Amino acid sequence: MPGDGSLEQLKREGRIVVVGASLAGLRAAEALREKGFAGSLTLIGDEPHEPYDRPPLSKQVLLGRARAERTALPRLRAVDATWRLGVAATGLDLADGRVRLADGDEVPYDRLLIATGVRARPWPHEAEAELDGVFVLRGRDDSAALARRLDAGPERVLVVGAGFTGSEIASACRERGLAVTVVERGAAPLVGALGGVVGAVAAEMQREHGVDLRCGAMVTALEGDAAGRVRAARLSDGSVVETDVVVVSLGATRNTEWLAGSGLGAGPRGIACDAGCRAFDIRGIVTDDIYAAGDVARCPHPLFGYQFLSLEHWGNAVTQAGIAAHNMLSASADRLPHMEVPAFWSAQFGVNIKSVGVPSLGTEILITQGSLKEHRFVGVYGYQGRVIGAVAFDQARWLPFYQELIESTAPFPPPFATVDRRPDGQRPLDADFPDPSVPTHGPTVTVSGYSPADRRMTFTPAH
Repeated sequence: MPGDGSLEQLKREGRIVVVGASLAGLRAAEALREKGFAGSLTLIGDEPHEPYDRPPLSKQVLLGRARAERTALPRLRAVDATWRLGVAATGLDLADGRVRLADGDEVPYDRLLIATGVRARPWPHEAEAELDGVFVLRGRDDSAALARRLDAGPERVLVVGAGFTGSEIASACRERGLAVTVVERGAAPLVGALGGVVGAVAAEMQREHGVDLRCGAMVTALEGDAAGRVRAARLSDGSVVETDVVVVSLGATRNTEWLAGSGLGAGPRGIACDAGCRAFDIRGIVTDDIYAAGDVARCPHPLFGYQFLSLEHWGNAVTQAGIAAHNMLSASADRLPHMEVPAFWSAQFGVNIKSVGVPSLGTEILITQGSLKEHRFVGVYGYQGRVIGAVAFDQARWLPFYQELIESTAPFPPPFATVDRRPDGQRPLDADFPDPSVPTHGPTVTVSGYSPADRRMTFTPAH
């Protein structure tokens, strides 16, 4: 049912299929009904659970303050949908407009939204990954199983990887009074997302809270006992860590394998889309009936030189879902681009961390409020003379100000001496991000080859 002329028919009696029954999928379904879609709506999810909220899984659930099964997402409105839960999509027929399912069924569509998200990257050695006591944390069942094991009071927890999720897990363990060792291949926690200057602060926070932090090292092997329980980890520096719980936090893999051979422009980096969330095919031609939203989407962002951004952010999933839903039901002239400034938050070791923009594109950082030493500050990131991101440790009230600077492509360093209160003589520092060819943990940014400095534009958000 392609083409703008059949939009009214689509709204009345069309078939829209959403693959991915999590945050982006649910919010898109709600938005479709809100915008008057009255046709058939099908949501397909590989998990048996109805849509649930993921941020609590590494925070409240691990602290014992919430149960994993009580994290269902609030419903904003009725969606009157057919739910196909617990069955994965296994293929896509572009020519016939059908989604193939693991149970052998096929679901036809007129418009398709792909919101399959990401999954936790497993421990690479399969036999070691199967040892009792080795966990990953992505889904509700993962969180429930890990929380039960932490309730049992393990002697020591080993966290492999100090990105945001790994750091939050370590924080929860320390708050529970559990001994924790964190092994990070980079120079510091959070270094891939926020750079070495801020990463050094994160390292101080972890050590001050009793974490045995090992940076610049990798776990080379996990060892189990005769009963198949994990007992120790060998590190690249030759040391051995005795442990009875290992949490593997090595980042995420985008769920695109089911699209192999479909002709859609999908791969390990996600699904390539235009700024309106329409997916490209493998020839680079934009489709008019297939959209993507959430962690699996890879879209060009007008504020960042049209570089393709893949963001594992809660707010990004919600906003993209709304844009995709709007554009699915709109004529070409009425479609909207996804232009929201990325934002992210984390809570760990008693500190609230929030960021706006894309800090990992920055080459310099200026501490504009507060103090690194006190772990309470704002850091502003610059790239080729413009403000491109900001991060706050317990100083979130400043972020709307810096978001406006990002939106207006303001110069870096920001020329507000009376507002910034920075000490006399302080200069921007090298943000100290690791070599991009070395895998790190954090929100992913895929660079398309365009420079954020290529365009100067003023962005006025809609109200």
